Amino acid sequence: MADFEKFLVKPEATVRQVMACIDRCAKGVALVVDEERKLVGTVTDGDIRRWMLAERSLDLPVAELLALKADSVYPKPISASAGTEHSELLALMQKRQIRQLPLLDEQGRVVGLTTLDELMPEEVLPMQAVIMAGGFGTRLRPLTEEVPKPMLPVGDRPLMEHIIEQLRQAGIHQVNVTTHYLKDKIASHFGDGSQFGVDLSYVSEDRPLGTAGALGLMKKPDEPILVMNGDILTRVDFRAMLSFHRKHEAELTVGVRQYDLQVPYGVIECHGEQIRGVREKPLLKFFVNAGIYLLEPSALHYIPSDQRFDMTDLIERLIGEQCRVVSFPIMEYWLDIGQHPDYRQAQQDMGEGKL
Repeated sequence: MADFEKFLVKPEATVRQVMACIDRCAKGVALVVDEERKLVGTVTDGDIRRWMLAERSLDLPVAELLALKADSVYPKPISASAGTEHSELLALMQKRQIRQLPLLDEQGRVVGLTTLDELMPEEVLPMQAVIMAGGFGTRLRPLTEEVPKPMLPVGDRPLMEHIIEQLRQAGIHQVNVTTHYLKDKIASHFGDGSQFGVDLSYVSEDRPLGTAGALGLMKKPDEPILVMNGDILTRVDFRAMLSFHRKHEAELTVGVRQYDLQVPYGVIECHGEQIRGVREKPLLKFFVNAGIYLLEPSALHYIPSDQRFDMTDLIERLIGEQCRVVSFPIMEYWLDIGQHPDYRQAQQDMGEGKL
């Protein structure tokens, strides 16, 4: 049973603070309690993602998010009594399609939390992964002159070891690695993946084919494919991403990250020559590509063979073909190690235990 105290937040906490709690605890949930520790509501990572997609402020109190949930299918938080048998907890979670369950005493106070991961620790996700590891890492030179970027050490292990460990812990055991630059150094370290708890295969590019082109060299799978760049450190919940992908019946789900841009000037709003208003140093919010994708096998048919083709090209092609392409906001820790400051940040975050 999880140490439930760290999951508790107050109704006056901001959505941003609750999001940080969910990321820190890495169980996909926070429990909102009153002064007597009675359960007021639950906030899942899915609730936060829906809040972000609705472009609502992360600085509003979480009580406002709970008010919106009052109109959902389950307006009251689903819970169980402390001491309930594991088989009953598992049956309830499967019936209600939830992954976390607060445990309450007779007064309705939170005294525990159980998760589906704890009750079914050997669950295997029905998908395979592709790590894009063929890039030259030009912006990280001279570090990458003799070492491919996925092999750069973060803490005491190569970057790609952290990625593979996360995939394995999520229940993904079939992993493909696309390689090109200094590919032998990657293959000699990871071998067939057995020492790292996965079944590892390599897709070698004779010439760079872009972030999607190498997928055309793979044997067509029968299950969804998780594709991620080999220079990303993240704690994104891959189970939640698969659930989101299925719920929205998507051909392609794109992981996105909220990016805020503070304009340092007053922005003049014009209609022709006439000024209609002034916004002083506005904060602009965008969703940017996070380099993590979930594809249906049928999406591979849109990738041309033996030519350069990027994931952005695939997104545009699928949209043009009226296929369903959706965005999945990443609220968990995420870092793209593209430049030297990013690499220094990764080392610092590792030292501080953020990973």
